[in-house]
Amino acid sequence: MTSAVPPAPAAPENIGSAPIEAPAYPPAGQPGSPYGPYQAYYAEPDKVTAFFGKVNRRTPKWIAPVVLAGCCAAASAYVLWSNPTDGGAGDMPSCLVRLTTGFDCPGCGGTRAAWYLLHGDVAAAAQHHLLFVFALPFLLYAYATWAAGALFNKQLPKLRLSFRALGIALAVWAAFSVLRNLPFEPFNWFYV
Repeated sequence: MTSAVPPAPAAPENIGSAPIEAPAYPPAGQPGSPYGPYQAYYAEPDKVTAFFGKVNRRTPKWIAPVVLAGCCAAASAYVLWSNPTDGGAGDMPSCLVRLTTGFDCPGCGGTRAAWYLLHGDVAAAAQHHLLFVFALPFLLYAYATWAAGALFNKQLPKLRLSFRALGIALAVWAAFSVLRNLPFEPFNWFYV
């Protein structure tokens, strides 16, 4: 006994998009089709998605790297102006995790490390946040490759990280976050 495949339903009139073409497979509704008995259609985007898609298509590619560079310059100016090395956890800018729990969060010391790096003291910056000092050159290079492509249409060699490398980096970050809160030698060197 052979089973008959039902015919594909007719497309509604108000969809407005062409059906998905799959020339390597039999048409929808035929045996062996990846779409089964139904024909797939593109859905019209909602108004919010359509708006952001329109803005994205009209915005020049160079805007994002310039805005990010301006935000980083403003953040660096604020760090230089506020001098976070003079204050404690309760002074501005404050760390809510440290204020509520007494423990250093994974980012505690990053602002002070940035302040010391802006003044050229790498050793003091590493004492306040070792992983920030380690990760900063990689982040700067990733920004440079992105900005060179967006601003000057130049392709620099990209920094390629595998999922394993990212997993190891996250595991090291988590271990660092725990070890820096231990109050005995040699871990109190990381205590901020």
